[in-house]
Amino acid sequence: MAQAGIKDSLRERGVRLTRQRKILLDLIDGSGVHLDAEQLYQLAKEKDPKLNRVTVYRTLKLLKQGGLVDELDLMHYGGDQHYYETRLKQEHAHIICLRCGKVEEFFGEPLHRLRKQVESHFGFQILITRTEIGGYCSHCQVLRARELVEVRDGDHSSRARKS
Repeated sequence: MAQAGIKDSLRERGVRLTRQRKILLDLIDGSGVHLDAEQLYQLAKEKDPKLNRVTVYRTLKLLKQGGLVDELDLMHYGGDQHYYETRLKQEHAHIICLRCGKVEEFFGEPLHRLRKQVESHFGFQILITRTEIGGYCSHCQVLRARELVEVRDGDHSSRARKS
């Protein structure tokens, strides 16, 4: 997310881009992963040891209200935590592995078509969409298949002992 765009968006709302806010935005935007509030706090504290947890939570709330970050639950894979990402220009879906927690982002024309279809079908003006898809990544599919075989083979051997 461009710093000029962030500053303009905050200025429109009468909010200054303080050092702490900039640290959090940079962490959210540049980490390459989805971070929860506690992870953000720990990383931000490394950059500014004076930063406290309350400031992080207040700043996240402010950035969320200002439309600069989105709060995601990512299929509640990690429990009740919420994760943050800067609001991107292009909509995308989050693909979450329910076994290992790996998160991928999917960008593409199918999402745009779905949005247009919903708007047309329901006469609905969409302002924001969040799409999350839960399943198993290719690695975890292999592990699950092995586990199922082991469970099945374990059941067969225990039945054989009972006979």
